[in-house]
Amino acid sequence: MSAAKARPTRAVIFDMDGVLTDSEWFIAEAARLMFQETHGAAVQHEDFHEFVGMGENRFLGGVAEKYGITGFEIERDKARTYAIYVDIVKGKLNPLPGAVEFVKDCGKLGLKTALATSTDYIKMMANLEAIGLANGVFDAMVNGLDVERRKPFPDIFLEAARRINTVPEHCWVVEDSVGGVEAAKAAGMRCLGILTTFPEAAIRRAGADVIAKDLSAIRPIELV
Repeated sequence: MSAAKARPTRAVIFDMDGVLTDSEWFIAEAARLMFQETHGAAVQHEDFHEFVGMGENRFLGGVAEKYGITGFEIERDKARTYAIYVDIVKGKLNPLPGAVEFVKDCGKLGLKTALATSTDYIKMMANLEAIGLANGVFDAMVNGLDVERRKPFPDIFLEAARRINTVPEHCWVVEDSVGGVEAAKAAGMRCLGILTTFPEAAIRRAGADVIAKDLSAIRPIELV
């Protein structure tokens, strides 16, 4: 029996940033403005890159540690970052190539779909509404507030599988970050790595089973 037949695909779990839409510049800009406004710190966009995909607690906290910002308060500073983000992202966020079509085609194939993003609920919903994937498109949605441990731990993908009542070995994860790919593999799932954020070599080393430049370059039927 082939590996594909032994592990039939029942569900596809999607990361959001870098997979469905590219909001990393906007959240980095919102965070940069927050650090400048709240702490008088001149941080740069590139300071956030190593924390991409780990959720805003680490995204902000990692940079605060790097600059030795002693007055950093995660809940206050995260709330201010989100307020700035929602303001600057209006009318500017678009889906990545093929993303909306890929998600909807999964449904047409009878596959369950789930969203599993390390970001918090407010940013998740702002992004989904902006790209037309809110309002019940996914069978389940899990955000960073729903789990204690963020990527590269597998918790968020395991919770998504639980909510759609699908065992991990029958799930594919679509991810763009090294930590996300590692989390998918740690969850016992197969992973489609998207090359929108990290170089191919890094995504391959992390363990991606299939690699595509974006979701316009592959069809869901290729994962079944």
